[in-house]
Amino acid sequence: MFNPEATISIGNPVYRRRQRFNKLMLTLSLAAVLFGLFWLFWIILTLIYKGGPALTLSLFVHDTPPPGADGGLLNAIVGSVMMSAVGTLIGTPIGVLAGTYLAEYGQRGWLAPATRFLNDVLLSAPSIVIGLFIYAVFVAQVGHYSGWAGAFALAILVIPVVVRSTDNMLMLVPNSLREAAAALGCPQWRIVTLISYRAARSGIMTGVLLAIARIAGETAPLLFTALNNQFMSLDMNTPMANLPVVIYQYAASPFADWNRLAWAGAVLITLLVLGINIAARSFFRK
Repeated sequence: MFNPEATISIGNPVYRRRQRFNKLMLTLSLAAVLFGLFWLFWIILTLIYKGGPALTLSLFVHDTPPPGADGGLLNAIVGSVMMSAVGTLIGTPIGVLAGTYLAEYGQRGWLAPATRFLNDVLLSAPSIVIGLFIYAVFVAQVGHYSGWAGAFALAILVIPVVVRSTDNMLMLVPNSLREAAAALGCPQWRIVTLISYRAARSGIMTGVLLAIARIAGETAPLLFTALNNQFMSLDMNTPMANLPVVIYQYAASPFADWNRLAWAGAVLITLLVLGINIAARSFFRK
């Protein structure tokens, strides 16, 4: 007769071996967590120590300066906001519609699995490849760098993130909701817009926020598309300043004042990404 008390007895060698193995794995897991948190806090504290003193009012009201002069990052901040906003506005509808097709209409056939595979490839593709692609198909054709080219590159980076989140969130919506709406005579497009979208709204919004967090610090695609601009420019058809490229250029410069602005820009992007991730988790919990 099976006796569970004898199975978990301390005197049982199998139980003792499994208990030792469990303690070992828990210890290794805790050590891995502490190791990762150590480097994370070190990076954050270094950013605050190096860039915190430069977070002054002039940082937000003056343009990037020449060497040896006082200035700020206003033009870079405005350029990053404009290109990120345009890229999000372009990429989000495409990603939502593609994810909707995969979850709601692509249950049969080969197109949906192939699209998911290609989306995963695009999701893991290096951002510099996206920048080179936009350079070849847009920048080289028009003959100059521009904010539009940067926004197009960021839009391509937004699309796979939104597609994945929309597809996953819509797949989590119970089919019983769709079946109940269909039983009442509701057409498919109304089921998607009134039932599925409402049920998956917080998850889709989380995916959009995570996509914005991803493109906020992308440097490589903007080097080949928007490049940079020393002055304030609201014309998207000209080279446009942006925080990632300014940080890249100023951090590598031999000028102390430019290095200080680079650290301040890094702090701004870090705080932005941190805030977006906190907001995304708040939406997901709801």
